[in-house]
Amino acid sequence: MLYHLFLPLRDVIIGANLFRYITFRSAMAALTALLISFIVGPWMIRKLRQYQIGEEIRTDGPRTHLTKAGTPTMGGLMILVAVAIPTLLFANLTNFYVLLTLLAFLWMGAVGFFDDYLKAVHKTKKGLVARYKLLGQFTLGALIALFILLYSHLFGHNFAAQVTQTTLPFFKNVMFNFGIFYPLMVLIVVTGTSNGVNLTDGLDGLAIGVTSISAAAFAAMSYITGNVKFAAYLNIIYLDGSGELAIFCSALLGAGLGFLWFNGYPAQVFMGDTGALALGAALGTMAILLKKEIFLIVIGGIFVIEALSVIIQRLYFKYTKKKYGEGRRVFLMAPLHHHFEQLGWHESKVVVRFWIIQVLLVLVSLTMFKVR
Repeated sequence: MLYHLFLPLRDVIIGANLFRYITFRSAMAALTALLISFIVGPWMIRKLRQYQIGEEIRTDGPRTHLTKAGTPTMGGLMILVAVAIPTLLFANLTNFYVLLTLLAFLWMGAVGFFDDYLKAVHKTKKGLVARYKLLGQFTLGALIALFILLYSHLFGHNFAAQVTQTTLPFFKNVMFNFGIFYPLMVLIVVTGTSNGVNLTDGLDGLAIGVTSISAAAFAAMSYITGNVKFAAYLNIIYLDGSGELAIFCSALLGAGLGFLWFNGYPAQVFMGDTGALALGAALGTMAILLKKEIFLIVIGGIFVIEALSVIIQRLYFKYTKKKYGEGRRVFLMAPLHHHFEQLGWHESKVVVRFWIIQVLLVLVSLTMFKVR
């Protein structure tokens, strides 16, 4: 809104011209999101405690987590507010890259909120039934795919000309075409990423730290993709208007750092599915719109590994139970971060090392831009 307010007044008001620049608006979005988190955070934590909206800890999880019982949850609401407000203030609200990503973010935030509400308020042990949660994810994925296919021209000429294609790392001027499988790819990316972040959200500061690092990577990627000179220099597809996503990413980074202030060990609040599902959906949607779905495998490597550890554990347990009459496990506990806890690693040690790995993955993904 501030962008639309001040830009027409750039010749009248000193400093209004700054709103032309994505870099300025991105910095302001990050700072605003951080400030909102610091203001809203303590108030929200008090309210969650007042209404006794606390986390229910699994009895089959690590015993060290039993002390976390009752810690306020649904803190993802703080993230939703801290991301949405700066995005609405500083982004170009006629830009469909921003609008579709914001829709995905809020959509899955609402699904996650309903799940958390059932668990924390109504004390429904499993919250929202898994098939209904998947229905929300599939519906969102289907809507995104349908909108992109029907209205690809709203994302610019280059996007429309290659709507079902994606960038291949390490290859110059080569695109992979999903063709008729494009909608299926969108469903898999949106659902997989939102569930991946959700599975990673098991230790204090883990999911939000990894997501914040990923947001910084997507901010750089969107800015470069939306800048004709940088895109030409790096020989990557130029997508007019995609640079506006840097503002959303910066807001996400600021909100993530603000939430980490309260979520770092020992956590004062958990994000719950409200935050985890929303963050994952936003990352997946941005990868689709920037045509960086394959890059997402590297940028979201932690989420991929965490999800795979759960899938491998379950499949192997079922297989061995059927074959030997007794279920066996590959990992001491899944998701993977719990495996290291069971090995005797302190929670903070696991989190920091996962953060380090995430930074390395982001550096690898950014170098893939140039090595073509």
